[in-house]
Amino acid sequence: MALSENTDSESLVRFDHIDKSFDGETLVIKNLNLAIAAGEFLTLLGPSGSGKTTTLMMLAGFETPTHGNIFFNDQDISHIPPHKRNIGMVFQDYSLFPHMTVKENLAFPLKVRKISNDEIEKKVRHALEMVELRGFEGRMPAQLSGGQQQRVALARALVFEPQLVLMDEPLGALDKNLREQMQYEIKHIHENLNVTVVYVTHNQSYI
Repeated sequence: MALSENTDSESLVRFDHIDKSFDGETLVIKNLNLAIAAGEFLTLLGPSGSGKTTTLMMLAGFETPTHGNIFFNDQDISHIPPHKRNIGMVFQDYSLFPHMTVKENLAFPLKVRKISNDEIEKKVRHALEMVELRGFEGRMPAQLSGGQQQRVALARALVFEPQLVLMDEPLGALDKNLREQMQYEIKHIHENLNVTVVYVTHNQSYI
């Protein structure tokens, strides 16, 4: 994957001359220069193996650039661990904790950030309202449909009010009707919260 755009020092996110190799020889990402503005909805579209998810994983902190730097709010985060980046993440397989209720799944990122119990209650309630899942607090993930699980995953990514949310093929496991519904909900939440979204997909119909 090779992509170049003019970088902007006022952008929320900047990739500065990023290379990524897993074997020390072949570059999966080559000289990536990209600026992402605050409030933008950026889609990375391309076939499997083109480097989309690798780019997302470097921004999330699960992969480290071989060369270059990644800036978030003008801070170099290239070597900062994921839990210290304050970035929300939605995975294709939902990645919900199966032994936790919906409420506990949403509360988890807040507890990690040592937020008070009263504030956790307030934020979890608000997040569930955003994805229209009030009343599902006590259910386990296995008791939810695929669409409901994806909504919980989206709510968990938003519950701590991050500036940036990353989505890796978030609709790939859903059927056509659910995909269309979730597309609408993601766009609605983006527009209402003005959160910055980086969205990875290999399918143009998912955009």
